[in-house]
Amino acid sequence: MFMYFDPMYLLFMAPALILAGIASAKTKGTFKKYSRVAASSRLTGAQAARRMLDRNGLQDVQIFRARGFLSDHYNPANRSLNLSPDVHDSQSLSSIGVACHEAGHALQHAENYAPLKWRSALVPITQFSSHGAYIFILLGVFMQSMAMSQFGVILFGVGFVFALVTLPVEWDATARAKRLMVGDGIVQPQEAHDAGKVLDAAFLTYVAAAVSALLTLLYYALRLGLLGGRDD
Repeated sequence: MFMYFDPMYLLFMAPALILAGIASAKTKGTFKKYSRVAASSRLTGAQAARRMLDRNGLQDVQIFRARGFLSDHYNPANRSLNLSPDVHDSQSLSSIGVACHEAGHALQHAENYAPLKWRSALVPITQFSSHGAYIFILLGVFMQSMAMSQFGVILFGVGFVFALVTLPVEWDATARAKRLMVGDGIVQPQEAHDAGKVLDAAFLTYVAAAVSALLTLLYYALRLGLLGGRDD
């Protein structure tokens, strides 16, 4: 078991791989398209996020320039927005959309948005489970310990729960961004619609991650006999 290439693995993971490829291509393509369109306000991504934060009472949230392409994220530990150079410094609709999405996470944090709290609580164990799952399953196989392998499957389950909880967090941050970009005078309604296309494409990557996590969980549960009987 697991000592050979298993065609069943590809059968399980093919839908997730295809969806991930589509999501990645769509996100990059949409971001590139609207990175050529400047907002009428001429605000940069950093300025747009700053306005959105300030007008919603979050003057103490800092904004930093991060490294990497689309490495943008909100850090709840130090309450900071970290924007990639392409987002931080650009006046494009793509940059404003992404920056306001990250500001949406800051608003979630300030309001104690439950799914964000759940996701934050899951981060440490998910970081362990992403590597530990394979280790425990392989150790269980070599040591002929079904309990150890089953614990590895449970760790895959943690990864799936994390991916699942991430979906409402990202969807809500996008919804906030679309609404407040207009409400806070950052972009015009049509511009918000176009900027939102970037965020909608990016959300598909989180859907792909959730599908991948689910199919991985189901595959190992099936191969270990936790679904449909033991497969030796």
